[in-house]
Amino acid sequence: MIKSMTGYGRGESEFNGKTFTVEIRSVNHRFCEVVIRMPKYYTALEERVRKHIQGCVSRGRLDVFVNVNDHGRSNKAIQVDKDLAIAYYNALEELRETIGISGKPGIIDIARLPDVILLEETQEDLDQLWPVLEQAVSEAVGHVVEMRTAEGIRLKEDILKRLDRLVEYTEAVSERAPLVTAEYRDKLAARLKELDSGIEIDENRLAAELAFFADKSNISEELVRLRSHFQELRSTFPLEEAVGRKLDFLVQELNREYNTIGSKSNDVNISSMVIKAKSEVEKIREQVQNIE
Repeated sequence: MIKSMTGYGRGESEFNGKTFTVEIRSVNHRFCEVVIRMPKYYTALEERVRKHIQGCVSRGRLDVFVNVNDHGRSNKAIQVDKDLAIAYYNALEELRETIGISGKPGIIDIARLPDVILLEETQEDLDQLWPVLEQAVSEAVGHVVEMRTAEGIRLKEDILKRLDRLVEYTEAVSERAPLVTAEYRDKLAARLKELDSGIEIDENRLAAELAFFADKSNISEELVRLRSHFQELRSTFPLEEAVGRKLDFLVQELNREYNTIGSKSNDVNISSMVIKAKSEVEKIREQVQNIE
């Protein structure tokens, strides 16, 4: 099935007062690249998120944004180092007596000293949180795949229309090709007749010249390969796996065959058909660049 590499998806899940929100934006890329941005505390789950997404998508760059909103109790705890606070107090008292100043250190003064009061985050069980985050990831990547599939259908329809035009141009070239040698023979005979001044024309040499021209301008092999590529393109669309690279290769081969026909052709009508065909091939190539 044809899928685009462009898409967007959003997923959300809740657990124990936490809301996990996952947003995914997908664009073209030669390979499958998953770039994840998430809160530092949850980075241990990053690889699981990546593997889950890579199991659903074959190609494209996917920017993943994970946000966690905690509506429940805070996971931060205050720790007081009582021994350090007493040591600070005794040291300040000793300093006060040594200097000979009045007053005693207050509780706020001691609390402000380094490491007396620490704010620590309580550890959560990430294995327990993963199924919740996975649910949000699944929802988001599901929407991405849906959008990529819908866009893929539009790309397929456009490519098939352009492929039909290529078939028309190719058949027109095929019908025209046999006439080129005959017209060349007539033109050559007319020129020789104009130049005839009693000089005897060597029929064998004339026949050899026509044979050389016919062989040089023969495009039958290119036409056969083009038809084969058309058939291969059509048979690729129903496949379930990612087909972007295969389509890209086939489009390159189409362009190669038309270039060869254009270089061999000594006929303005064939050249005109080749130019039109190459224009359609280029448009197909642009579309194929966005296929997974």
